Amino acid sequence: MVESIDRQIAHALQIDGRAPFSRIAEVLEVSEHTVARRYRRLRADGAVRVAGVLNGVLLGHHSWTIRLRCTPDAGVALAAALARRPDTYWVHLLSGGTAISCYQQVASADELLLDKLPRTNRVLDVHAHSVLRGFASPGTWSGLSCLSAAQVAALRPVAEPAVVEMSEQDHVLVSLLARDGRMGFAELAGRAGTSESTARRRVEVLRRSRVLEVLLETDPRAFGYLAEARLWMSVRPSALAEVGAALATHPEVYYAAATTGQANLVASVACRDSLDLYRYLTERVGALDRVTAVETAPVLRTVKRT
Repeated sequence: MVESIDRQIAHALQIDGRAPFSRIAEVLEVSEHTVARRYRRLRADGAVRVAGVLNGVLLGHHSWTIRLRCTPDAGVALAAALARRPDTYWVHLLSGGTAISCYQQVASADELLLDKLPRTNRVLDVHAHSVLRGFASPGTWSGLSCLSAAQVAALRPVAEPAVVEMSEQDHVLVSLLARDGRMGFAELAGRAGTSESTARRRVEVLRRSRVLEVLLETDPRAFGYLAEARLWMSVRPSALAEVGAALATHPEVYYAAATTGQANLVASVACRDSLDLYRYLTERVGALDRVTAVETAPVLRTVKRT
């Protein structure tokens, strides 16, 4: 489990993934060297990673949540194959390796993952549901929260939602930031074949408009959350917004969204251990009387995040 200063650094990067080490150090009242050294160790250990991603909602993209059931011998290979696809994210191996869940984001509703799955009898069934509205995301997960309101305000980047036309150069910049969201502007410009001033200006424009989001990926286990699970909930349609908003306030929830289908609310949770997960299901979810059914699948392994 990481130390307190590491959690503070992670929370700071969750607020602004490209915040300079000097600004984080000033807010945390530690040295810049300490912040840089500890961040590099966290990244090397796989506890955190900063990645730039496009905000598909603002670009009119379509998101799907997909669940596959497969034979035990196929789970690992199939999850790895899905993770290699550029249009998938949050690929989880579930339930002892006999199930996989993932998300797909595509520019057109015609581009369905189902049409591109290998024809194999090892995939027993597939369920795909359109994501209608998000309530919580890893960027808002409060499991990392440890900074004061004043510290959060000092780190929060400026956002000015606006319509932005993405150029081919912009897509190159975003693809580079997907590999390393903290890549310096000089290196970014060199790899993208443009000037440093242009790279800086375009990244700042894309970020202010929220078309580009610089997100912190975390391994919850590194922060003491050893039991992760996916939940599929059936909620009365009239209470869907209310229940989704309630889930977003739970520190255990790092993703929640309304979807099509009988299980019309999906969530990802991270708990301290299996007993903590039991308490969460019985005491927190169980208290939401508009939830009529819940299916829980433990996360065996996260093959891909953002």
